[in-house]
Amino acid sequence: MLPEEIEAYRDRMWRRDPECRVEDVHSAERFIDDVGFCEALTDSRRPGPSLYVAVCGRRDAHMPRNVQKDPESRLAWTIKDDVMRRGRCFYGKVLRGRATFIAPRLLPFFNALWGVPRKLEKKYLSSDSQLILKLMRNEWEMGTRDLREASGIKERVRFDKALTELQKTLKVIPSEVLYEPTFTYIWSIPEARFADQLSEVVDREVALKEIARAYLAGAGMTIRGELARVTGLRSPEAGLGNWALVDEGFAERLAPGVYKLAKLELAKSATGT
Repeated sequence: MLPEEIEAYRDRMWRRDPECRVEDVHSAERFIDDVGFCEALTDSRRPGPSLYVAVCGRRDAHMPRNVQKDPESRLAWTIKDDVMRRGRCFYGKVLRGRATFIAPRLLPFFNALWGVPRKLEKKYLSSDSQLILKLMRNEWEMGTRDLREASGIKERVRFDKALTELQKTLKVIPSEVLYEPTFTYIWSIPEARFADQLSEVVDREVALKEIARAYLAGAGMTIRGELARVTGLRSPEAGLGNWALVDEGFAERLAPGVYKLAKLELAKSATGT
């Protein structure tokens, strides 16, 4: 169990308070910028910040089975689409293959940890992913149906698996979604929106520290294994990131795997608590 002061801190930072909940695309973008990264449509049963929970504005938000008839789910979905279209935040299936928002300032660090350098694509990407990526680099923007037909990958499972792999490695992003005449995504190359961030070269140890910093700044405190569960990093890597924060005085180590923001009081004041 987390101390109540930490839960209250997360209520403010993660918008789990009705007074500061996310209500539109602009407040959503501010939320993403504050926390650095978050999942889009997960609920309170998963650790970490979530756009859906922020829209609900409460700690115990649970996604209902029938999301079409639920006003909070519909609003979260609409805001998600609006943020994606505006392109001021990175969006794609990144963390554990789930829909993720990333603030632009953190993209160099995410790319250092989850991206694949162009010279290593043939080694690490599947042949299906390489085929789709080649098409995307020629066209820069394609709808799902056109991309699938052009790739010649007829099996939907294979095609979806390749697209997920490309999103997880920050190679392709959805930039638009259309609902009429049929539901489809428009896919694009992330360099079209985030060329500077994705061209920046960052050391892996620095990237681990900055991802850990962003999470701790929003969470106030992390318990054992929490950063690894949220990001999909291996536990030793998550530990390296947290230890680096301790070394520079940004965090305090309270117990094995437990880290607290060193200047929590100042952070609370900055968020208005």
